[in-house]
Amino acid sequence: MENMEKNELDQIRFRKEKLQKLKEMGINPYPYSFKRTHYSQDIKNDFANFENKDVRICGRIKTKRMHGKAGFFDIEDDKGKIQVYFRSDILNDKFEIIKLLDLGDFIGVSGSVFKTHTGEITVLSKDITILSKALHPLPEKWHGVKDIELKYRYRYLDLISDNNSKEIFIKRTKIIQLIREFFIKEGFIEVETPILQPVYGGALAKPFKTMYNVLKREYYLRIANELYLKRLVIGGMEKVFEMGKMFRNEGLDRFHNPEFTNLEAYWAYADYFDVMELVEKLFTHLLSNLFGERKIKFQGEEIVFPEKWERARFFDIIKEETGVDFMKLDFEGTKRKAEEIGVKTEGKFTKGKILDAVFDKFVKPHLLNPIFIMDYPIDISPLAKRHRENPELVERFEPFIARIEVGNAYSELNDPEDQKERFKFQIELRKKGDLETESFDEDFINAMSYGMPPMGGLGLGIDRIVMLLLDADSIRDVILFPQLKE
Repeated sequence: MENMEKNELDQIRFRKEKLQKLKEMGINPYPYSFKRTHYSQDIKNDFANFENKDVRICGRIKTKRMHGKAGFFDIEDDKGKIQVYFRSDILNDKFEIIKLLDLGDFIGVSGSVFKTHTGEITVLSKDITILSKALHPLPEKWHGVKDIELKYRYRYLDLISDNNSKEIFIKRTKIIQLIREFFIKEGFIEVETPILQPVYGGALAKPFKTMYNVLKREYYLRIANELYLKRLVIGGMEKVFEMGKMFRNEGLDRFHNPEFTNLEAYWAYADYFDVMELVEKLFTHLLSNLFGERKIKFQGEEIVFPEKWERARFFDIIKEETGVDFMKLDFEGTKRKAEEIGVKTEGKFTKGKILDAVFDKFVKPHLLNPIFIMDYPIDISPLAKRHRENPELVERFEPFIARIEVGNAYSELNDPEDQKERFKFQIELRKKGDLETESFDEDFINAMSYGMPPMGGLGLGIDRIVMLLLDADSIRDVILFPQLKE
């Protein structure tokens, strides 16, 4: 390790010496711009029209091969790589610049296109401009950044050295564009709501706090945008959605990052059955545009997406996997039975919270193909409408794919008196020590009191969906700058 560090320090010293020589030659190694005419891939895709024609290209030096008074570089731009050929008899005095260039430097090249005797499309340099001198060597010692910690912490090195990683984030952008296009095509209006909120709500999660100095009061980074979007539906905007960052003060693991991208959509006069169909249509749209078929590979397993997903009731599927009919048990009976089957109940103050843990242990591991788990306990769903057949349940579903929960959806509660009582219940849970509860949002109750139409609501974890579609092992592989321990 000490030798490796010394070698790197030596390389930095040599590069700085070359930088000084460039300056002594009167060359600015950090100019303001370069006028490019073509990208590498444009030239390679249409060589017949580019042969013997002049082009101006630019990019980062990725390989360098010198042969006396000539040299070959591969330079990489945003669309690919192309070979550049340098000759001292063409560049004359500027050939001295070539000797002072290193891997990682950015250059601009003016020259003509030809094919070498080995058939490689190449640009013969007639002029060269150094655009940026790299003072640190590229991470060649890793042959791409293989150390996971380094990949996440120094994403720029990961992108420089691993085109596959770069491609993931280009595809992520495409997926987000497809999702946005889908909701707009379905008649939803994209809106923006506050990230800083005086009262947080819309999910059972702990918030990040901050101080709004001018107002002299505590604010919260939003854990969800649900209550603001519902205010818009109350105001007459019947189909709205927002895609943006949410912040939850919780743990870090393969499926959780405290800062994440979420989409929420609200649809007046719809219910959770309508929203299930919307989710099915969304994934059909994504799969057809990305893969042209209704299946993906995720971590070595094939996942098939039927046109109509499977549906299973929360209590029924728990009974199938555990043999216990928890619907018939009260809180104490649920707690006792959960402990008997190996589920810890400490710190869980409602039947629903206990059953959520039972579900995670016994049911989730079996949910490979797409499925909607529906009809949850009311005590863990404070914003959902009571089930039309059983008031102890709510009309809520969660879509699961490859054992991963990718969203949450309701027939939304629109009775202000019922909502007020649900908020009060959340306050009582907080007093008992449950920190993942809803706040009492008095202004939202006031807004509901002006009349809120029945509606279906949907939240989707965009990072998890991208992770699934791109076969990424961890959510951190699809977030450019994930949060890390110090």
